[in-house]
Amino acid sequence: MEQIKLAIQKSGRLSEKSIDLIKEAGIKLNNGNRTLVSPASNFPLEILYLRDDDIPQSVEDGVADIGIVGENEVEEKDKQIQIIEKLGFSKCRLSLAIPKNIPYNGLDFFNGKVIATSYSHILRKYLQEHNVNADIHEISGSVEIAPSIGLADGIFDIVSSGSTLISNGLKEVEVVLRSQAVLVGGSTLNEEKQKTLDEFLFRIHSVQRAQKNRYILLNVPNDNLDEVIKILPGMKSPTVMPLAESGWSSVHTVIGEEDFWNIIGQLKAHGAEGILVIPIEKMIV
Repeated sequence: MEQIKLAIQKSGRLSEKSIDLIKEAGIKLNNGNRTLVSPASNFPLEILYLRDDDIPQSVEDGVADIGIVGENEVEEKDKQIQIIEKLGFSKCRLSLAIPKNIPYNGLDFFNGKVIATSYSHILRKYLQEHNVNADIHEISGSVEIAPSIGLADGIFDIVSSGSTLISNGLKEVEVVLRSQAVLVGGSTLNEEKQKTLDEFLFRIHSVQRAQKNRYILLNVPNDNLDEVIKILPGMKSPTVMPLAESGWSSVHTVIGEEDFWNIIGQLKAHGAEGILVIPIEKMIV
């Protein structure tokens, strides 16, 4: 397999989780993110540490073969790249917000208003789609203070918990885009690089499945065994083993964590006891 170059954020909210994902996929990096380049010692992969807003351009230009970046940056930069995989972490949203003491009755509020943002492309496209005529004031950093200093009537910015908006006397009024970390790639890779990417994706999928599922063990009266097996939404038929105590069996299976919490009451109602829920490190299907 030929080496591929992966661009990730040098520092910030995506950096740590991107590195964690790479390590959980069994890939060992030779250097930390204090350098610009970090080759892997046991996989044909080289990490490039870049500013997040430079990653889409780097992938389009072929400086990097693939990149991990927020969907918000993919939409904002509008480069010739494609989303290969949604990674499920660093979730946030891009929203419109206004001072909390001002009444809001819909998007018409923004007609004739000034909106401060670092994401002018996404905002302009959204306003055009909704026939709203607003003045976009593009700034970088500290967007949330723009209304309080008289620079804008509202803002368009990233929202995670919403605490930053509250601390600056703002309220969220419209969610424009929901974002998460994504793996992006250029238009073409040669055959050998594609093989490397496929192996990388295989490892990522194994990690993702493990994070979403749990291995469970439970003791079940044999009289209720058929009913319990019908309840369990496992990937395939569960493993059933007799216990030393007559009339009981141990049932082992893998289910989604959310599924478990939805059915635990039913399992207990059918006599299940000694229920153990165990994290899964990797999951290959």
